[in-house]
Amino acid sequence: MQKKVNQQTIKLYLTGPRGLCAGVERAINMVEEALKKYGKPIYVRHEIVHNKYVVDKLRSKGAIFIDELSEIKNKKRPVIFSAHGVPKSVPKQAKQLNLEYHDATCPLVSKIHREVENFKRKKYNIILIGHSGHPEVIGTMGQISSKIHLIENEKDVVSLNINQNEKIAYVTQTTLSVDDTKSIILAIKKKYPNAIEPKKDDICYATTNRQEAVKKIASQCDLFIVLGAKNSSNSLRLVEVAKQYGAKKSMLADKIEKFDLKYFKKIKSVGLTASASAPEILVQNFISYLKENFNIILQETNYIKEDVTFKIPQKLKETN
Repeated sequence: MQKKVNQQTIKLYLTGPRGLCAGVERAINMVEEALKKYGKPIYVRHEIVHNKYVVDKLRSKGAIFIDELSEIKNKKRPVIFSAHGVPKSVPKQAKQLNLEYHDATCPLVSKIHREVENFKRKKYNIILIGHSGHPEVIGTMGQISSKIHLIENEKDVVSLNINQNEKIAYVTQTTLSVDDTKSIILAIKKKYPNAIEPKKDDICYATTNRQEAVKKIASQCDLFIVLGAKNSSNSLRLVEVAKQYGAKKSMLADKIEKFDLKYFKKIKSVGLTASASAPEILVQNFISYLKENFNIILQETNYIKEDVTFKIPQKLKETN
């Protein structure tokens, strides 16, 4: 038996739920089904989800990732829109270019798009709580032609210049910090008591469940590691939540194979989770990596398994 590099013992707390959500699984499945149906290559506008492992795997199968539809060289090949959602201008452009397209927008993001359209029809001033420049926010703001007021924090609420006598409604990005968003909503309601909220919470079930799971064990951890991508909103929020709820240190690991063992110096307990766009194989690979180098005592919390599923469009299942 090969001797471990380090005889240090680490208690590893594995959270649950963790990893891929239903919207991400649906988007990945749509790309894979499109490759089966049409052969390669197929085009994907933006990263289908924010995870390098997933993107690289799909690229190896024949997916070509582009930033804009104008980059598509062979207009006879289909294109898929990412799970984050797109502005109305994108499918419009696809039609102008005579492209066959499939929209992999998460149904929970599409719900927010419909809310925005509904609020516009009722002539509300719309406030969107979200992160500027995030693809989901760009997509939501592009659902209507009239102005949407984007706010990222409580200070932005103070700066809002909407007449209190006017009709006001708010929606949120699906991958925000539950706690931070609550405080922003309270600030909105304090300034605009008549502001209308969505019929159901916009922050998705997977974001909420993963944050709650982290909260339960963060205070027991010297170090908390989130497997995810730097451009993934839900990944970054998990890092913040771990720190806020008592982890002595929390960090994002986007390149597991290059993770530096120096971070485990004098560490006795580690929390581990994966963002909603990170597959379970990354979790298991990381655990194996730790076991190769340390004496690991693995503790997995009890949790209720998520049973949410979203079907892919029937059109992608049909053979040519």
